[in-house]
Amino acid sequence: MDDSLFIAGLDLGQVSDPSALAILERPRIRSVADPKPVYSVRYLHRFALGTSYPAIVAGVRDILTRPPLDKCAVFLAADATGCGRPVCDLLRPIFPGFAAISITGGEQASAGPAGFNVPKRELAGIVQVLLQTRRLLIAQGLPEAHQLKHELQSFKVKINVSTGNESFEAWREKDHDDLVLAVAIGAWLGEQIAVAERNAAEEAAEAQLDRMRAALAGPGAMVLHTSYT
Repeated sequence: MDDSLFIAGLDLGQVSDPSALAILERPRIRSVADPKPVYSVRYLHRFALGTSYPAIVAGVRDILTRPPLDKCAVFLAADATGCGRPVCDLLRPIFPGFAAISITGGEQASAGPAGFNVPKRELAGIVQVLLQTRRLLIAQGLPEAHQLKHELQSFKVKINVSTGNESFEAWREKDHDDLVLAVAIGAWLGEQIAVAERNAAEEAAEAQLDRMRAALAGPGAMVLHTSYT
């Protein structure tokens, strides 16, 4: 598993919605020639309604630190919207690779001192792109796989006819979107890490070229002269 990253997304529910955890696995990006990564949903868990936030923190810590994840590179992104901020404050000291994500209605994601502000349209867009390009795989044996697929089918665009603003949520009020949001949060962080990995690979490749140029231009370097007559 040294060639894989595991990115967990935690959606924190409110009174009528359960909290959900999704764990995605994808290959590391080590070269600029590596293709865009494929995400495999390896684990899904819904916490029972009414589960306290401290109990959710303890449950997440137990899941992400048990074998085999205890020996893997694991990142965690959690919903910091509304009541989620105190939970993020509890999670941050536990996981070095932690990101707090506040879901907003804006147009562009931004970084702040406490985490990231990410428009819901961007989270929904990440899921749509991954599905359309066949870069999101769901293991059939997962107990919650059927529910996740149902949520993906129900996760649509709502347009406020008064303002024209879009919102991405469950199409019917009785539908939940906790699992799909957990996947979206994890996938969003995974894509940000992918950008950093690709930039690092490009910098490494450029540094290697610089070393080669320096070696060729150094004392004793062989220079080939070709003359055409």
